[in-house]
Amino acid sequence: MAEIRILWADDEIELLKPQLYFLEKKGYQVITVSNGHDALDVLDEEDINVVFLDESMPGLTGLETLERIKQKNPLLPVVMITKNEAENLMEEAIGSEIDDYLIKPVNPNQILLTLKKIIDNKRLVREKTAMDYQQEFRELSMDINSSPNFTEWVDLYKRIINWELKLDNSDNEGLFEILNVQKKEANKEFVRFVDKHYASWFDGDGPTLSHNLFRDKVLTHLSEDRSTLFLLLDNLRFDQWKILEPIISDLYKVEEEDFFYSMLPTTTQYSRNAIFAGMTPHDIAKKYKDNWVFDHEKGGKNQHEQFLLEKQLEKSVRRDVKLQYIKVTNNQVAKDMIDKVSNLNNYDLTVVVYNFIDMLSHARTEMEVLKELASDEKAYRSLTKSWFMNSPLWTMLQNLAAQNVKLIITTDHGTIRVNQPSKVVGDRDTTTNLRYKVGKNLRYEKSDVYVCKDPSSLGLPSPNLSSTYIFAKEDRYFLYPNNYNYFLNMYADTFQHGGLSIEEMICPFIVLSPK
Repeated sequence: MAEIRILWADDEIELLKPQLYFLEKKGYQVITVSNGHDALDVLDEEDINVVFLDESMPGLTGLETLERIKQKNPLLPVVMITKNEAENLMEEAIGSEIDDYLIKPVNPNQILLTLKKIIDNKRLVREKTAMDYQQEFRELSMDINSSPNFTEWVDLYKRIINWELKLDNSDNEGLFEILNVQKKEANKEFVRFVDKHYASWFDGDGPTLSHNLFRDKVLTHLSEDRSTLFLLLDNLRFDQWKILEPIISDLYKVEEEDFFYSMLPTTTQYSRNAIFAGMTPHDIAKKYKDNWVFDHEKGGKNQHEQFLLEKQLEKSVRRDVKLQYIKVTNNQVAKDMIDKVSNLNNYDLTVVVYNFIDMLSHARTEMEVLKELASDEKAYRSLTKSWFMNSPLWTMLQNLAAQNVKLIITTDHGTIRVNQPSKVVGDRDTTTNLRYKVGKNLRYEKSDVYVCKDPSSLGLPSPNLSSTYIFAKEDRYFLYPNNYNYFLNMYADTFQHGGLSIEEMICPFIVLSPK
């Protein structure tokens, strides 16, 4: 405790000897001054952990001293001590970001409690978090290796995310390393699980997949009495949702936190088209040949989402559904969206597809400055939160909170930070995606991939009769032998999607209503 140094400024410091003695016996080092000017001089010369500041000092008042302290060091904790309980004085002090205040005469135990709260709070939280995680580590490992079903995998994933978010605030690098190892273990077992069971899910023996999302989870919320806003945030992972949830929950009540599994490949072209069509990509390509563009063909791969959704609604809903569809691909469209959604009650269903998170993950691959800003999972979450709070999307949701609306937030797939390169050889028509490939005569490391030689069995279209799909497992990414080292360095530690991992496949589905 000797390293905790307190600066106490009070013009009646001689009357505080019992309190000072008490603190010194508890192991705190206290430096005393009798006025604000001397307090500021000490802060220029000494390393201080917390300041106790008398409000009614002559000359430079406590509030004036506080203002100058915050100019010097905005993060330095300050406790205001006052004889005056006037409400306006306390409001002014609190508005100036004091960390606590005490009323004279000051009780030694009150001082100790304040110090514990300010100085020891982070340490106590960190130690408690470490102890709790150590206790659950073994239980998590046992559950990961207990052959979980698809619902239990969602629970495991949420538990891992919960610990990631707790450890974000603990600054415990050792625990981060342990959790990362455990997360890799979870992904390894999850891949084995999907490899074994995925094909059977297309016979109805599994979770809701992309092409059944509207049928299973969305259409039940459509009502003639209430408008529904379906908000699809491309690339939104469960951890990013949990970062946004406290912000959104200020205005909206979470009625349901559910999930679905993105189909493979976990890319916009396949999973999102399947969501809006209510059909597998194989069936889309078969029924709407003009609305499906194969990977190797030129042209936009998601240009017909509104058409596909309209066809699904015609087939699945017995009444006419008045639909508004908005796709946000840049900031100007996002600003225009606010006006379009203001008349939400004129529609039964408004669909907003928001591409920012997807653009963020791809921009991070291409721009060095974003690699620095989103250098790891914690920074990536932080960047997502910062974007959201300053986005037209949040403005829109704030405006809609006063309306009678059902809000659904979901995604089409997640992303994973890739680190393990895997060599692939294919012809010139082989797809360029880093997490999956489709082509003829593919050569690859068998242990690195999930292979599909019968695409229709997994709801996938075939560009030709001998097409094979391969999907990267865990955090691998595919590279061709030519220019191998160049692309290895370019794509290592970037966020990608299209393959098989817990982060890409298990997707949030959140139902909310205004408070």
